[in-house]
Amino acid sequence: MKKAVFNWSGGKDSALALYHIQQQKEYQIETLLTSVNDTFDRVSMHGVRSELLIQQAEALNLPLKQLRLPESPTMDVYNTLLTQTNNELKAQEITHSIFGDIFLEDLKIYREKQLEAVGLKARFPLWKRDTKELVHEFLDLGFKTIIVCTKSEVLGKEFVGEIITKDFLKNLPKNVDPCGENGEFHTFVFDGPIFKKPIDYTVGEKVYKTYKAPKNSDDNCFKKEDNCFKEDVSPKEMGFHFCDLIPK
Repeated sequence: MKKAVFNWSGGKDSALALYHIQQQKEYQIETLLTSVNDTFDRVSMHGVRSELLIQQAEALNLPLKQLRLPESPTMDVYNTLLTQTNNELKAQEITHSIFGDIFLEDLKIYREKQLEAVGLKARFPLWKRDTKELVHEFLDLGFKTIIVCTKSEVLGKEFVGEIITKDFLKNLPKNVDPCGENGEFHTFVFDGPIFKKPIDYTVGEKVYKTYKAPKNSDDNCFKKEDNCFKEDVSPKEMGFHFCDLIPK
């Protein structure tokens, strides 16, 4: 089988993509790779504690490599750290890098160019699938996930800390993608068919945080689960609701 790294955010799209990759038996996943904010020791954008990330990897029975990032890295810093990491992976005879992206074209191109520069190939097992179909498949397979972050302009505080069910999906606003592919929400998967045991946690504090928006506030860097960074050149702020998950 081809050796691959799996880009793991801890969320539902990652979990479903990993499920399909493991079913296909074309790739041997050598390690998970997750971006982690080194200042706060939490998964980038999701705000999930690294301790829970580590528990996920253990439950998946897979090694975990953390891409440790400074609190507010520039695009150049992010690209440099990512390139170093990809070169390390290539030195381990890894040939492919797998993502849970669904339909963001420019993000896909960005990933492919980054990997091509170091001689790796990108794979997207969920690419162009219908997002409503995907989230229902996710639930039908027995996965369980909780919303840990929402973009405040589209989803309020009441949505964070909620477990996604089919009934819950019926209450999502019409302008919100069922998979949150435009960055409307992020999730933490705590159980499913690829886990050898559930992740145990309690729901903690809900907080609201603002961040400077990039020059174009529709930039895909604010739409995906793992970070892409741009220079802060606009005073406009973007708000996010977070729900802290506390490991048991």
